[in-house]
Amino acid sequence: MSRILITSALPYINGVKHLGNLAGSMLPADVHARFQRARGHEVLYICATDEHGTPAELAASAAGQDVFTYCQEQHEAQHTIGRAFGLSWDWFGRSSSPQNARLTQHFADVLEDRGLIEERTDKLVYSIDDARFLPDRYIEGTCPICAFEKARGDQCDNCNSLLDPIDLKNPYSVISGSRNLEVRETRHLYLLQSRLQDEIRTWVDSKAEFPALARSIANKHLDEGLIDRGITRDLAWGVPVTRGGQPRIGFESKVFYVWFDAPIEYIAATEEWADANGGDWRSWWRTDEGAEGVRYLEFMGKDNVAFHTVSFPATVLGSGEPWKTVDVLKAFNWLNWYGGKFSTSEGRGVFMDAALEILPPDCWRWYLTANSPEHSDSAFTWDQLVAAVNRDLADVLGNFVNRILKFCEARFAGVVPEGGTPGPLEEKLFAEVSARIADITDQFEAIEIRKSAQALRSLWVLGNEYLQEAAPWTAIKTDPERAAVIVRTAINLVGLYARVSSPVIPFAAEAMALAVGESFPPVWPTADAGGELSRIPAGRPVTAPPVLFRKIEDADIVAWGERFGAGD
Repeated sequence: MSRILITSALPYINGVKHLGNLAGSMLPADVHARFQRARGHEVLYICATDEHGTPAELAASAAGQDVFTYCQEQHEAQHTIGRAFGLSWDWFGRSSSPQNARLTQHFADVLEDRGLIEERTDKLVYSIDDARFLPDRYIEGTCPICAFEKARGDQCDNCNSLLDPIDLKNPYSVISGSRNLEVRETRHLYLLQSRLQDEIRTWVDSKAEFPALARSIANKHLDEGLIDRGITRDLAWGVPVTRGGQPRIGFESKVFYVWFDAPIEYIAATEEWADANGGDWRSWWRTDEGAEGVRYLEFMGKDNVAFHTVSFPATVLGSGEPWKTVDVLKAFNWLNWYGGKFSTSEGRGVFMDAALEILPPDCWRWYLTANSPEHSDSAFTWDQLVAAVNRDLADVLGNFVNRILKFCEARFAGVVPEGGTPGPLEEKLFAEVSARIADITDQFEAIEIRKSAQALRSLWVLGNEYLQEAAPWTAIKTDPERAAVIVRTAINLVGLYARVSSPVIPFAAEAMALAVGESFPPVWPTADAGGELSRIPAGRPVTAPPVLFRKIEDADIVAWGERFGAGD
């Protein structure tokens, strides 16, 4: 048994997340966590809300709430909606936790002790109309690299470049819209990433399991040369800036930059989990206390990769302490919304709460897995959603389960029938299923999200082909023992489908398992199909579940199109 630590990108606290956030981090992380648990490994899946910085302050102000109350309510909302989607976090923490404040201040101290943090006089944008300095996300303007007109002060979402607010063209205040801005001097702390360039390059080069997307983004920033990065901001909401446990003189009105403290929350959230459950967080994160045997995987969208291959490694490696670093950084491209991007700030696209109002979670989980923005950007369309639900889930999987269990109820009184022995058709099926199980296992293990879905669907199709060829409804008329073999084999296929489908569609998988008397959560099958398709014995009662997947009708698409639009 291995110990596997899984983290997904921390969702911002500013409102319910859209389907792009789900597809690009939280869902694939959950699929992998469920798969590895079924394999018998010790898995710890950690996530948290990212609660500091500009988005929280702006969203709280817009909601007419103080930021503390706003974050508390939004954390609970995101937690509830995530659970409704079946996200099996072992802990869903908060970056505003005391644990994160303590660890953030600790890292700042040890980095400064090692000569990697220094105070600098900075020139920052000051809004005369707002009477305040504007941290990077309080400023928007035209990107100096690609001319995108809504670039943020820290990053352009169009070309993915990391920016400095004073480099923006035609900047304006996000708070008031004012362009009455000027550059003034202020003091801030800088993390001297430039001194860690070679160490981070060596670290990236050592990560043979990094997918191409993550590696290319990391190397882009390394090739351009790392710059020293400001790690404090003129804000009220965040981790207070301290030195040696005391407020830092001259920094009383400043906090640590959200991109300094947020990645540290992965560690802090594990400490939150340990404090709540009596676990040992240090054995997951300190290589001198057991974490050398942990396999650590991160899941995130491509816009977060630079921070996790450069900035956070600079914090961890720069500390000189024995912290566990990521083994596999699985990066995803964007799920686009009709030619544009899903956007939380602009309310564009389908959001997780609204998605659950129109379809069960498994429909979304399957669609977003089968169309994962894994190796390139992918586009959300209602037509693709209909195909995923109606063809894959309803026609292929749901129809198979319903047909065989209804037939068993009608012709064998809802009991797995006895009699007969497997024949050539079953032997052929066993060989094909063995190959499919091996392929599914390999794809899940390799974190090939789309290929995992394709492999699953091919196994579902195999069952339908077997049922069609074996034709128990014909065999029952002349050879009841032959019909019994077919029905018993097909019911075992239902049990197998429940086991292998559980990482992606856990709610339907549980319904299938219960329908045929199997336990849930499941144990992952071996590639011995003969053994796997004889687990459910003759004499066991089975019951056809309610319809697993309702088909999407044309009227549904019309109504949803009117409600959500098409990115107009």
